[in-house]
Amino acid sequence: MAFDVDDYVRRGGRLKWDDLGLRDAFATAPLADGILRCLQYMHDIESHTICYLRDTLVTSAHADPSVTTFLTAWNYEEHWHGEAIGEVLAAHGRPSGRPRVADVRRGLSRRDRWRPLSFMIGSALLPDMVAVHMVWGAINEFTTQAGYGLLARKADHPVLGELLRRIMRQEGLHIDFYVSEGARRLGASRATQRLVRMALNRFWRPVGHGVRPAEETDFVINYLFGSDEGAAAAARIDRRIGKLPGLSGLELVQRAATGALAA
Repeated sequence: MAFDVDDYVRRGGRLKWDDLGLRDAFATAPLADGILRCLQYMHDIESHTICYLRDTLVTSAHADPSVTTFLTAWNYEEHWHGEAIGEVLAAHGRPSGRPRVADVRRGLSRRDRWRPLSFMIGSALLPDMVAVHMVWGAINEFTTQAGYGLLARKADHPVLGELLRRIMRQEGLHIDFYVSEGARRLGASRATQRLVRMALNRFWRPVGHGVRPAEETDFVINYLFGSDEGAAAAARIDRRIGKLPGLSGLELVQRAATGALAA
């Protein structure tokens, strides 16, 4: 089913959480350290979305008005996801907000400075680079939404659970766009299917890889996807991606979970 970008823009916008009283909700029922460590990671990555957008817009994606309309609203929503999670962290005395974001960006490797150039060159050489972005985005949004759901169940905190459910609803719309665009582009060409499959097999890593230290990525994956419930969630994501044209049997998320456990 085609994704209605105009309807998405009309219905989307800033995440609402003022009614949840995040600053006071954890005074008598604070979150466990493992939950907070996951939230710290999620805050850092949600706040890094603008940098992912930077890399996308130097490709031919900037020429597609439907894609850029979506990306504009997507980036805005993801920013507020990071801000909301930051309030939860601040209530626990954990780093959050602009000072934390600045620290994370200062800690990025030199390779990050070259990322826009590599995406620009890739787009010039590969006419279907946008298809790679769309499917890559679908996997990342699937894992993000699943991660929030698993975290909410682990925390079993009514206020955090409601906040994460609101974030998950917006992530669900992001999934719908990426899957719709990915399916359309993959269905147009066998060559595109081969390119996307090769790129994912060779380069895809869990969202946040390279932005935060590997041990933090591994911790979050193990904490959320290391249980039977998490393994089932990873398998569901792989099945969903496997339904896209030419992508059956990749099992990227399950492989990432196995790798994190081994690490």
